[in-house]
Amino acid sequence: MAERGFFTGLPWWVKWVAVPLIALLVFGGLIGGVLSFLFGLLFKVLLFVALVSALIYVVRKVSRSGSRGGGW
Repeated sequence: MAERGFFTGLPWWVKWVAVPLIALLVFGGLIGGVLSFLFGLLFKVLLFVALVSALIYVVRKVSRSGSRGGGW
């Protein structure tokens, strides 16, 4: 059955309020799990980039001071 035929004759709030709310109730845990995974992955990627950048900064700073006779 086509979507237009299925919703024909129903009030607007059924299409735009009730159906999305039911979908959130049914799939809310799945949507939350996916969003949680994506934000966790984004956080880990940003943390990795920050740590690698800090490592590169420290290595360059130590190498620069080490070439002048200083060092640890």
